[in-house]
Amino acid sequence: MDIKCWGSRGSISVSGKSTLKYGGDTTCLEITAKSGQTIIVDAGTGLRRLGNSFIQRNITDYYMLFTHAHWDHVLGFAFFRPLQYSKINIIIQDRTFANLGTRQVLDSVMKEPFFPIGLGGLKANITFDKRLNDKFTIGSITIETILTSHTGGGLGYKFVEDGKSFVFLTDNELGFDHPDSMGFDAYQNFCNGADLLFHDGEYTRDEYKRKISWGHSSIPQVMDLAVKAKVKKVGLFHLSQDRTDDQMDKIVNKCRTDLKKINSAMDCFAVSCDLHLKL
Repeated sequence: MDIKCWGSRGSISVSGKSTLKYGGDTTCLEITAKSGQTIIVDAGTGLRRLGNSFIQRNITDYYMLFTHAHWDHVLGFAFFRPLQYSKINIIIQDRTFANLGTRQVLDSVMKEPFFPIGLGGLKANITFDKRLNDKFTIGSITIETILTSHTGGGLGYKFVEDGKSFVFLTDNELGFDHPDSMGFDAYQNFCNGADLLFHDGEYTRDEYKRKISWGHSSIPQVMDLAVKAKVKKVGLFHLSQDRTDDQMDKIVNKCRTDLKKINSAMDCFAVSCDLHLKL
């Protein structure tokens, strides 16, 4: 399993000298199966760069999954250049977001007055598939889902291939149960023994005290989950739009120091745009 991050910033894209290391694009992952299938997770602003890369690499067939439909997870769709070409085949997960189907959500993002070209004006061959839910398989990767604790709900994913597992739980508040929350124990079970976990780490401990119920976790909560689930590597995700590279480095160093104090061999890092990992 090949995993590349094209965007890890939360809520809104950012730019400037203080965010060059971790990047400013919002959520978008590219996962490539050993069997060759390409999976996109979320259509945040990072999808624009991913689309350009697909064109350069002549990759024409892919699947697209969504955690949820907040702006920072769908805004890049309209700027995904491969949609302008008839040779492109894309299978998109079909599910419901606040009583709207995936097609309706994407159409809303692109319709007037927000964008000049609607979903119907795209040249790519787009299929909406309801089978890409619950537990399903794409090539050599088996995918499981779990409801996340977030405002308006969402989905988390576990990707398993050749005995290796990658869990993606962005926009998941561990310290507060939203209506769809499965609870801390369920998220721990979902992550148990994972080789790699990317988890929402929007807030510091002090920030979270002022943001309870906003739909995001504090970094100490994420570390507690990862340690209890015996995860091998944990990547802090959904980086705050106000967090500088230096501040993020200090947070990571603190997490690593805390892990050493409890004799944990788990690796901890912050997920950056363009991070590339293989399982």
